[in-house]
Amino acid sequence: MQKILLTLTIILLFSVSGNLFALEKGSWTLTKNNDWCYIGSLPINSDLSETKKRGENYILVYKIIGSDENIVQVEIGYQYNLEKDIVMKIDKTSFKFYSTDDSSETAWTDDDEKVIYAMKKGLELVLSGQSNRGTITNDTYTLKGFTSAINKLNKDC
Repeated sequence: MQKILLTLTIILLFSVSGNLFALEKGSWTLTKNNDWCYIGSLPINSDLSETKKRGENYILVYKIIGSDENIVQVEIGYQYNLEKDIVMKIDKTSFKFYSTDDSSETAWTDDDEKVIYAMKKGLELVLSGQSNRGTITNDTYTLKGFTSAINKLNKDC
């Protein structure tokens, strides 16, 4: 499973990097390719000081066209400290995410269905993680429009 996720991540990173301009703060955008689709959003707020530098950070829910499986993926813009928890809090419910040595800027969960259900019902999502240099970040995303976007993803893909 991790090899599949790593392969998908590499494909998505190359594809998404060219389409990041389509992602927006405060909204969920659908992008469709011949083989896969995703919805994504940029954080509306971060507690990371503007003096600290990091790469792109966003949340995606993607799927291979024809598959019923939706996968939640977060990109944080720095290398996670793999010994620290990566936590997604949706309103009052928390979910643990994990990263790997092979792709330490990206995190996934083993509870995709539960996370997506909570995202549909929730109002706000806060992603918390720690870099391998010790910097802690809390990025806030709105879930307004998520249900409509996930429904469109599932219908169109």
